[in-house]
Amino acid sequence: MRMEGRVVIVTGAAQGIGLGIARRLAGEGARVMIGDLNADGAESAAAEITEAGHSAASHFVDVSSRGSTRDLIAACVERFGRLDVMFNNAGFNKPEPFLEITEDVWHRIMNVNGLGVLLGTQEAAKQMISQGDGGKIINTASIASRQGYPSFVPYCASKFAVVSIIQGAARALAEHGITVNGFAPGVVDTPLWEQLDKDLVAIGDAEEPGQAMADFSAGILVGRAAQPDDIAGTALFLASADSDYMTGQVVMIDGGMVLV
Repeated sequence: MRMEGRVVIVTGAAQGIGLGIARRLAGEGARVMIGDLNADGAESAAAEITEAGHSAASHFVDVSSRGSTRDLIAACVERFGRLDVMFNNAGFNKPEPFLEITEDVWHRIMNVNGLGVLLGTQEAAKQMISQGDGGKIINTASIASRQGYPSFVPYCASKFAVVSIIQGAARALAEHGITVNGFAPGVVDTPLWEQLDKDLVAIGDAEEPGQAMADFSAGILVGRAAQPDDIAGTALFLASADSDYMTGQVVMIDGGMVLV
């Protein structure tokens, strides 16, 4: 019960990595607020966790909107009384060949994956500062925050931005007892990667469904793609007291795809 008594928000937690994190933290005693653009999916995820005997609630959020992010945090505080840990996890990708990358895709990805993390970090920090006893902010990066891929350039840029936000926020918020860290997954068997696989076929980067994931997974030293549970353990470490003497860091959880 490493999270007993702690209140956690996880954005993008209606499915995939975010849901895996929410389940694990709730199982360790956390009270979890699931924020997602998919309000019905978030409600179903919270209901699943509640039915398992844990504490969870849900709220709609558009992480690219400061007002919506504030509303999510306010709903969390109203329901659970405070905020101890913020996971800025929501994000998406839309592959395009490098010479065909459009301004529309660039801005949409950067608004969610980059600006959304900045807003979530700022607004969570404001709430934690008002409480006066510190907190933890954890942001989802990616192997794409360590190297560029030609069909994922806006996504890579957004995840490089996440690392910069982590480092800058860690320096800015240390005086308030708030730590800021992140984790960088590789290939994870989630709906995001399933859609990514289809998109890569559509733009001609793969010949058939499943090929792109298989090709990326071929470089994983442990020999397989990750499941959300493979990520959740490190997320729990970053959210718990075990990581209190750690800030400004990004932990790779990629099975050995990128060695840094």
